[in-house]
Formats: sequence, structure tokens, C-alpha cells
Amino acid sequence: MSPENYLSSKDATLASIIVATPTFKKTDWNRDVYLALLESIVSQQISVKAADSIFGRFRALFPDQYPHPDQLLAQTEEQLRSAGLSFQKINYLRNVATFALEKGIEYAHLDSLTDDEIVKYLTPIKGVGRWTVEMLLMFVMDRPDVFPVDDLVIRQKMIKAYQVTETGRALYKQLHEIAELWRPHRTVACRYLWRWQPTA
Repeated sequence: MSPENYLSSKDATLASIIVATPTFKKTDWNRDVYLALLESIVSQQISVKAADSIFGRFRALFPDQYPHPDQLLAQTEEQLRSAGLSFQKINYLRNVATFALEKGIEYAHLDSLTDDEIVKYLTPIKGVGRWTVEMLLMFVMDRPDVFPVDDLVIRQKMIKAYQVTETGRALYKQLHEIAELWRPHRTVACRYLWRWQPTA
């Protein structure tokens, strides 16, 4: 049974969303978790267009367009600032590079861990939060059962679709209860919610 059919059999509301929403196409997964972490930090709190531009200038600082950890740490603050990076983001990028050198962020190692273990492994890096790791799990590591409840769009779409009225902790509790129906395909469910365009 396909994930879509499974989800539709478990949740009538989600079934109607799946019918109303175009299917998504999987692309080749870029399994470079280290680079994806750097890109996610650069893109925090700015538009996609601005993030793409800054990340492109950032990569251009390196001989092969790749910010190897040792090379990243060797860059001066002025060089990194020239790409359009804030002081805070420079510190976060350096934190990722240091972690990569000291502990490693290799795909093969992370792939042997559970989702929760990966969250616990990467979130000690200052500048990398749970949401960032969950996006990596979904879009870089292709993990099938991730539910990023901290994602604002996911919360808004679920509140709209399921007419949720709770707030605070009660809201999170209800959203988790709804998502329990989607196991073990919560990633697919969230992909549809992201792309679903509710009618007024």
C-alpha cells in the first residue's frame, strides 16, 4: 500500500487534502548533511532569494566552491562578512565546522542512528535547533516518519484543516494526537500539508 493510500485510510481529513494537492516528485537526495547544515544557518530569517545569493557568495570564497571545515575556520571574519553574513551566523557556521572536525557529520554515521538520536547528536551545536535537524531528516536523509510540530506552516495548516481551537500546550498535544494516525508516514503527510492550498 502506498503511503498516500495508507494515510487516506487512516484519516479522512488528510485524504481530502491529498486528493486536492498535487503529488510531489522526489529528486535525487543530496546526502551532504554538513553542507545542508551550513545552508540552513545561512537561510535563517531571510528570504529564499537572499539566502541563495549569500550562500552562493559564501561558497565562492573557497577554491572548489566547497567550505571544507578546516578552510571555513581559516577564513577571517572580514572575508566571511564580505559574503553578506552576520556576525551571529559566522559564529554558527564556525560552530558547525568545529563540530564536523571534532565529532563528524558524515551521512554514513548519522544514517545508523534513529531520528531522535540524530536530533540529540546535532542540537548541541549552537545555532542548530530541533526544527533545523528535522528539516535535514526530511529533506536530506529522507526519513519517512518525521513530524516537525515546531514548523509554523504545519501548525497553521493543521489548525485550519482540523479546526483546532486549543492554544499553548493543549494545541501541541492535540496536533501530536492527530499526527499519531499518520505513523509511519508522517513525513509524507507533512509534505502534503505544506503544499496544500486551503480554500477560504
